[in-house]
Amino acid sequence: MKQLTTYNRAAAYLNSIFDLLNERYFEGALSRPIITIQSTPKAYGHYTLYDAWSVDGDKGMREINIGAGTLSRPIEEVVATLLHEMVHYWNDKRGVKDASRGNTYHNKNFKAVAEACDLLVEHHPTYGWSKTSPSDALVEFCIEHELREIRLCRNDFEIFRVSGTGTKAGNATKTVGGNKKSSTRKYICPCCGMSVRATRTVNIACLDCNEPLIVAA
Repeated sequence: MKQLTTYNRAAAYLNSIFDLLNERYFEGALSRPIITIQSTPKAYGHYTLYDAWSVDGDKGMREINIGAGTLSRPIEEVVATLLHEMVHYWNDKRGVKDASRGNTYHNKNFKAVAEACDLLVEHHPTYGWSKTSPSDALVEFCIEHELREIRLCRNDFEIFRVSGTGTKAGNATKTVGGNKKSSTRKYICPCCGMSVRATRTVNIACLDCNEPLIVAA
């Protein structure tokens, strides 16, 4: 299996994840936007409320960006960021206003859809219902589809760690490196190499080899 260590593979992977999330949470109703990977100061990502891209000179495509300095976070957190921006996209498509104050304050319209999409939502005094994180159900979604960590990250001198996953989602705290440990674990059979993922420590065995699985290094 090819490792996610190049820009092109990472970009293609994000598009594939978009399609999976679109099918699961939006019944495939969202046309694929342009998904970019570039630095987004003080945020994990953003969504444009206008057609930021054109095809053959005709405007007509929205943009979702994932912060280049945040790609190597645990995959469930990257997925949560992408899904956060897809919630904005879904509300925009339906003509539902889910943010104000320069599109930074997330209101209850955003909260309702985000929670329906298996995101945990917390309130921030300045940015509203902006602090989103993956629920157990979303982590299970990542396990179900065997989503892998992206092993590529822009080496920004200072990466801004924010509380939420959307644009200007919370107070920024400057850190250098130090990504959060993934909440999933990979177990592998020492004989045949069969592997599974779990959200907690488990005792599990390979029935084909009659061997207990071990945590992958």
